[in-house]
Amino acid sequence: MLERLSVPPDATVLDAGCGTGRVTALLLTRVPRGRVVAVDASRTMLAAARSRLAGARARVVFIRHDLAEPLPAVGPVDAVVSTATFHWIADHDRLFANLRAVLRPHGQLVAQWGGSGNIRGVLAALADAGETWPGPWNFPTADATCAALRRAGFADPVAWLEDDPVVLADPAALRAYLAAVVLGAHLDRLPARRRPGYLDAVVARLPSRVVDYVRLNAVARTD
Repeated sequence: MLERLSVPPDATVLDAGCGTGRVTALLLTRVPRGRVVAVDASRTMLAAARSRLAGARARVVFIRHDLAEPLPAVGPVDAVVSTATFHWIADHDRLFANLRAVLRPHGQLVAQWGGSGNIRGVLAALADAGETWPGPWNFPTADATCAALRRAGFADPVAWLEDDPVVLADPAALRAYLAAVVLGAHLDRLPARRRPGYLDAVVARLPSRVVDYVRLNAVARTD
């Protein structure tokens, strides 16, 4: 995804949903004379990112913020990069408007997140196990994403879907992966005593041990 980013070495890049800072570290190598503004809504994630990037503090600004809300005074920035974040945000019109507001003219957006069809098999297993909550996600189509980007004032948006399945080694690995990565919001809604049985029921309905990710990639620019 980062190969799609085109910025000078002294650019300022916003990492929208920096998580533990893994992608932030890669961004720093792309802008050796620039800086990265690392934004995440989670205190835990930001703490992990600060620890990972302790040696680069002079070139990273960490901000705890919900991307669904207008960003604080972080801009203007030359580019926005985001990985595995936008599917957690319900209102993409609002999200893209917030990001557009901090981008310089001729700035770039490069992002990847869960798109239409993402984890379809997991969702079917959940439904078969009796789950009625649709989950916290927003998995849009490529066309819907391009339309939302245009409404927010981006030019020349391009978006496409790609399959990227993850196959786990055994049921125990699948169970751990679902608990840690995919179904955290579902488990948080349950009392602790019900969580093991809930996970067992989902794993039993995924005999192939596949988490069928569909990535939505998007690239756009500002005029």
